[in-house]
Amino acid sequence: MIALDYRDKRPIYEQIVEKLEKLIVCGALESNTRMPSVRSLAMELSVNPNTIQRAYAQLEQDGYLYTIVGRGNYVTCEAEWKKGRVQTVLKEFTEVLTKARETRVPRGELMALFDRIYPEKEGENT
Repeated sequence: MIALDYRDKRPIYEQIVEKLEKLIVCGALESNTRMPSVRSLAMELSVNPNTIQRAYAQLEQDGYLYTIVGRGNYVTCEAEWKKGRVQTVLKEFTEVLTKARETRVPRGELMALFDRIYPEKEGENT
């Protein structure tokens, strides 16, 4: 299910989050599918259960999973994880803009970059 790279500089839980996100987005894990228990996935990957719990918590925060107390973790429906992903991207975008402001990047340069990367399509409502 998941292969971890122990030479990767990122924390193990981040690798797990990334791999599970990909499985959810590509449809390998369908909506309302019950996720493996924290203990079973920890044993399968030979990691501490706290690592899996942290990954599941991050996935829930990002909108990919939901928890039913006493029953486990489940994959959310597509609309929910897309909404969570949009919120995450907007948060990251806000952080980047804040850093750009702090380093005094001219607003015109940011707007030009934004327009180049995210051009307005003809007939698109904004």
